[in-house]
Amino acid sequence: MEIERKWMVKGWPEGLPLREEFAMRQGYISVRPTVRIREEALTGGRTDYILCFKSGGGLAREEIERSIDKELFDDLEYKIIAKPLIPKLRRSYTLPDGSVLEVNHVDEGQPTEFWYAEVEYPTVEAALAWQPESCGLGDYLKDEVTNQPGQSMGEYWVETRG
Repeated sequence: MEIERKWMVKGWPEGLPLREEFAMRQGYISVRPTVRIREEALTGGRTDYILCFKSGGGLAREEIERSIDKELFDDLEYKIIAKPLIPKLRRSYTLPDGSVLEVNHVDEGQPTEFWYAEVEYPTVEAALAWQPESCGLGDYLKDEVTNQPGQSMGEYWVETRG
């Protein structure tokens, strides 16, 4: 189960310790249910290839992720998806309460580029109780879109990749 809240943001947050940075590319085989592939290249480190399945939407949804090899990733990208994957740069930051803020810059340089942030939680109750102001992020995380239809990366895929 994935439990997370999502906000539309502008730029990277200031004053938070950076944990890690990934250059990513992702594409969708299906958006209902979600079947996605993602390449995750850690800055200065390894590259992983992930096959992901998701069902549901909003605050809590089922998510199953499995590592795949580059050959299968390439086959899915070029033979099944056959469209340009979505590039993202993700930076993860440690918050004062120990949780992690993930900020993503999507389709940099394109007319449709945008930024969003997410925080994952262990329970629905913890997600509902957490307030951005508790970590000094009230102004940065003011545009929450967690339960708004059309705010998923899958929906962005449909809008921009067809």
